[in-house]
Amino acid sequence: MTGPHALKPFLLAFPGPLRDRLVAAVLSGEKTATTGLLLEYEAEKEELPEVGERSALIDSDGREVAVVEITEVQVLPLRDADLRLALAEGEGYRSVAEWRAGHENFWHGEEMREALGDPGFVVDGDTMLVVEWFRVVEVLREA
Repeated sequence: MTGPHALKPFLLAFPGPLRDRLVAAVLSGEKTATTGLLLEYEAEKEELPEVGERSALIDSDGREVAVVEITEVQVLPLRDADLRLALAEGEGYRSVAEWRAGHENFWHGEEMREALGDPGFVVDGDTMLVVEWFRVVEVLREA
């Protein structure tokens, strides 16, 4: 999607095996939601996504593999994450506790702490999240 009507990138995790798994889950229809930290948006001075917005799903090689459309956006504290979200993440979580443990592991990882500029960053129940619900509107290439 290059040119004057280029779509902004839809990035999941950091490039590597996790992103590859998440992109595959989006393309298979298993993943219909993703969760980020509100702090990430603030640190990058990025506006929150809006319903109807379309973005290009990017794989680990930087290729556009699909166009996704935002169907719902929620801003909520971590403690309010529910089973609907855990299941929609498409990562095989069977409970909110599993989902939270997996996400805390990611958010407490070195790459995330470096991206946030805070080597001691820790989430808790009050940490604000941005949940994006989406659907694939066009597959551009298989991941």
